[in-house]
Amino acid sequence: MTWMRGITCQLQQWKAARAQWKADMAEFKVAQKEARRKGERPENPGPPPTGFSLLPWLLMGMGSFSNLLQGKTANPWIGGLGLFVFNSLYIYVVFRSFVKEKRQAVSTLVALIVMGLITCGLALGYGGSWLYFFPLLGLATGAVVRGPRLGQVGLALTALAAAVSVYRAGWDAINVAYGTFLSTMVTAAILSLSEAVRELRAAREELARRAVEKERMRFSRDLHDLLGHTLSVIVVKSEAARRLAPRDMNAALDQITDIESVGRQALTEIREAVTGYREGSLATELDRARSALSAADIAPVVRQSGPPLTPQNEALLGWVVREAVTNVIRHSGATRCEITLDGVLDRVRLTIADDGPGDGNGGSPGTGPAEGIGGTGLKGLTERLAVAGGSLQAGPSPRGGFTVTAELPVEAAELTSSVVTTPGSRAPREP
Repeated sequence: MTWMRGITCQLQQWKAARAQWKADMAEFKVAQKEARRKGERPENPGPPPTGFSLLPWLLMGMGSFSNLLQGKTANPWIGGLGLFVFNSLYIYVVFRSFVKEKRQAVSTLVALIVMGLITCGLALGYGGSWLYFFPLLGLATGAVVRGPRLGQVGLALTALAAAVSVYRAGWDAINVAYGTFLSTMVTAAILSLSEAVRELRAAREELARRAVEKERMRFSRDLHDLLGHTLSVIVVKSEAARRLAPRDMNAALDQITDIESVGRQALTEIREAVTGYREGSLATELDRARSALSAADIAPVVRQSGPPLTPQNEALLGWVVREAVTNVIRHSGATRCEITLDGVLDRVRLTIADDGPGDGNGGSPGTGPAEGIGGTGLKGLTERLAVAGGSLQAGPSPRGGFTVTAELPVEAAELTSSVVTTPGSRAPREP
């Protein structure tokens, strides 16, 4: 009895759907009451419509059912069978019409066509109250056909209802055609509008979710870049102060003063990063890079040429300097670091190159370079530069060491060359 099991499963699905709809409706009413209590506009549009919302319209067939019970219908078995099949197909079609995949399935369209044939047969055979199956057919048609073909289908169904009604009951039954057209178009309009509103709401929620995710990514990148660089500078300067303390207390105190300044500046930058208003200064980052590299016994060489940069480009290139210099100090084992900023046609290029044996990319000296751009910091910078139309490349240099190259588009301007070379006196090494 496979068909019996199928009917049982279908009834269980309808029962579960009804229970879910009741639960959603109860939650919707609670949300409405809470919004009214607070004087706010409720955002929850309520549970989506289901096939249950179209079932009460089956009461339009009660006149035909009454005629069958009272024996006013010729061949009652044929009429009863037609009424049962029509109602069964109506329930089948309207429940499938609220699921897009099922609504567009061939089986749904076949069931709708069979409904149309049964409606024509019953209306032509009996007339009277049996003509009101046409508006019911219009409801099912409007629920299924929602798209460019709705107008053509609606007019064709209306013309069919008008022809059959006039044939069976004369011009007095022309209101059946009007009811058919109205039920078809109104049902399709209401359900399409409801579906569009829910899709827009879902799209808005998705956009909000992506905005939150994007802000979380920005915040995590900022914290990584800020804390990674700051802590590296503090560690380097602390080591320098420890080395200098036995020989030159004044120099050690200078390093400790720098540590205090770096810590205070880091607190300010973290607050600005949290609020999203941090604008980095490339000149400030270059000064910090010189100080940090010198404290780490790495000779800094800084060269600059090119047009003035926009605040956005300065901020982005400042992040690159911060991250690349941090990696040089922590991982390269270098004795010299060159930072070159120059304008090339309509782009500005920043290059940070060291001469260390390490990979400058998160590895350790002697382990060799890693393929591609590794590390959270450089990956985050790659994403930032890509959004601004730029690029970031990192890898081993042909002359040895590691090189990070960032490029960004710049506005057309005359190049103003200025070369600043800071050989940098190295902090004395321990004997």
